[in-house]
Amino acid sequence: MLNILGLDALSEEIYRTMLAHPDRGIDGLTELVGASEVRVRQALERLSELSLISTSAGVEGFRVLNPETAVDRLLARQESELATARMRLEATKAAATELLAAYSTLRPPLDDRDFERLVGPEEIRHRLAAFGTSAEEEVMTFAPGGGHPEEDLAASRRPNTRLLERGIRMRTIYLNSLRNHQPTLHHVRWLSERGAEVRTAASLPVRMIVVDQRQAVLPLQRDDARAGAVLIRSEATVAALCALFESIWDEARPFGSEPALDDHGLSGQEAEVIRLLAEGLTDQAIAKRLGVSHRTARRIAADLMERLNARSRFEAGVRAVQQGWIAAQ
Repeated sequence: MLNILGLDALSEEIYRTMLAHPDRGIDGLTELVGASEVRVRQALERLSELSLISTSAGVEGFRVLNPETAVDRLLARQESELATARMRLEATKAAATELLAAYSTLRPPLDDRDFERLVGPEEIRHRLAAFGTSAEEEVMTFAPGGGHPEEDLAASRRPNTRLLERGIRMRTIYLNSLRNHQPTLHHVRWLSERGAEVRTAASLPVRMIVVDQRQAVLPLQRDDARAGAVLIRSEATVAALCALFESIWDEARPFGSEPALDDHGLSGQEAEVIRLLAEGLTDQAIAKRLGVSHRTARRIAADLMERLNARSRFEAGVRAVQQGWIAAQ
């Protein structure tokens, strides 16, 4: 029952046994729970690490804490771990986003062996198709833009089929807005039925494909994937892009699952809109990030401002921070 709070089954059983039989020693606990002395001692060490038992007179020098105090400590520990994980996640996103910004500004050198420029849609498609035979373990993809051109979806099916038939793991993150575009929605269902793993997010930082965590393909222009792309083999750069993918994958919603609201009653898309509003983005820029129409972005923004009782975007950002909708910058 307490495994969700970090307590394994044997440790929980021993904790409950100690509450009922506080005078039993190691031998007594071993007999009552039916476990070896080694496992009982390991469980006691785990309980001690979690501060559920303390050094005192009692079972082999341990005193068991009452359940109310024990649960409070477990909750406090998990809250601390979640806060630390959140900080680490935000730091990872910030570092990866900074990397992408620097990449788009500086451009990789053409004669660097770690970078190879791909010119035009045909060359990009040819290289992506080659991944269907060269990939050995996994292909990870960011697919922003909401609805995708039907010709692009059709062109991707042959290499995707090759990958899945060879047992290659495929993980793709689309935008939540794909549900409003039937051809893309049909394609995602086609992928899922064949074993691909698909999740959706409110927004994505860039279009990206990573193969075997060794090479990645990014567009030369963030807003125009057809203008050209670069194939990246730099170990450090690919590692950062993989970290960015994993951080967004962990927060993305599995395709087909019911939309979830956060503690403030916001959908993932609404939470992203209020964050982008606070950053000062226009409705048009927000629409592009979310893969929705300008009208839809404007409607969502207006609704959020009304819920926050804000008369301007700046005021909406301030009120969103005050109410805990977004973190202070």
